[in-house]
Amino acid sequence: MTTADITAPAPSPLTCCPRSKVKRAAKRASYDRAPAYALIDRLKTAHVAFVEEGEPRIIPITAWRMGDNLYLHTLNGGRLAKRLESGIPLCLSFAVTEEWVMSKSAFNHSANYQSLVLFGTAALVTDEAEFDASFRTVINDLEPGRWEQVRAPSAKERKATALFRIPIEEGAFKSRTGGPVEEPDDMDLPVWHGNLPV
Repeated sequence: MTTADITAPAPSPLTCCPRSKVKRAAKRASYDRAPAYALIDRLKTAHVAFVEEGEPRIIPITAWRMGDNLYLHTLNGGRLAKRLESGIPLCLSFAVTEEWVMSKSAFNHSANYQSLVLFGTAALVTDEAEFDASFRTVINDLEPGRWEQVRAPSAKERKATALFRIPIEEGAFKSRTGGPVEEPDDMDLPVWHGNLPV
């Protein structure tokens, strides 16, 4: 560890506003970036939600992180690209279930999970260096050194691709761990309880 590592300020937490504050089960919430970033980096699949013509839309899409920004790409000139480029408000979610929590009562069954909800707007990436750096990041994250082995995007492929940057600023991470929560009167019931891996 260097002196710079010791003196560097801790990264600021995610912004928490009324729409992103976890009100129920607040003890499971975190606004730290570390667990949020770890989940993004692990899954690389987001559900992007927005309102179009007064109706909700939600689209599952590959999304990845470079620094404090989230990136996603779609067909240039397509419907989604046009909506994202318009600057509409977005809500993005990541979630994974790790275990089913099996209880002696139907009511107390649960899940051990990690989830992240982010809010923001997208900006079209027009800088070629950022375009390459973003795709280099995700491809090398899938397999270290792969970007240096494969063919770089051609001019035609670049033109067909709309890459968007979404600053990671506002949101909340939630998780649950542990075993079932049982009612004392249920403990003598002759039924197995515990955690069932997904």
